[in-house]
Amino acid sequence: MTNPLGQVTNVVTQVAESVLGIVGIRVGTEEPPHDTERLTGGLEIRRYRPRIAAETTVEAPEERARNEGFRRLARYIFGGNGGSDKIAMTAPVSQAGSTGSKIAMTAPVTRSGDDENGWVIRFFMPSKWTLATLPTPDDDRVRLVEVPAETMAVLRFTGDRGPATIAKKSDELRKTLRDNGIEVTGEPQAWFYDPPWTLPFRRRNEVVVPVVT
Repeated sequence: MTNPLGQVTNVVTQVAESVLGIVGIRVGTEEPPHDTERLTGGLEIRRYRPRIAAETTVEAPEERARNEGFRRLARYIFGGNGGSDKIAMTAPVSQAGSTGSKIAMTAPVTRSGDDENGWVIRFFMPSKWTLATLPTPDDDRVRLVEVPAETMAVLRFTGDRGPATIAKKSDELRKTLRDNGIEVTGEPQAWFYDPPWTLPFRRRNEVVVPVVT
């Protein structure tokens, strides 16, 4: 039997979280656990522990790939899976009704790759889940993967997050690392923490790259 009070509470919660999301306030959004060392020029070194992600590869131009990948992964955490547990959603994902498991979304959403070979879009799963307990995606384009512990150099910025800005910030990150004698071991990635409707100057965006320290 439907609980009218519960529905009203969910709607109020969704509206409140959407309003907060406009100004970049993230309510209860879990981030993958890590240790941080701050360096010069706004640069951080983060040491991430092993974690699990849902990911999908999209062969399309960067921004279109990001949007399509986000939709595929959102369908998974909204119930497009073979599970039966129901888990409350965290901002910025809605609590609107769906069948199957509901999996809290953590920050950030990540992307890596290129237009020629495809872009990999990832949602990191909340720490309470394991590969054994996560429900199987209904969409075979969505994969559950173990992400090993890694050390990442991170450059944070606000505002635009289009391809030109990402490329510029990635070059800035690599230059700062060269100037500080830090060895890069992979290609840059972009991480996004806020929904599209967040005011640009309140967005938290990052470019990251794996390093040896």
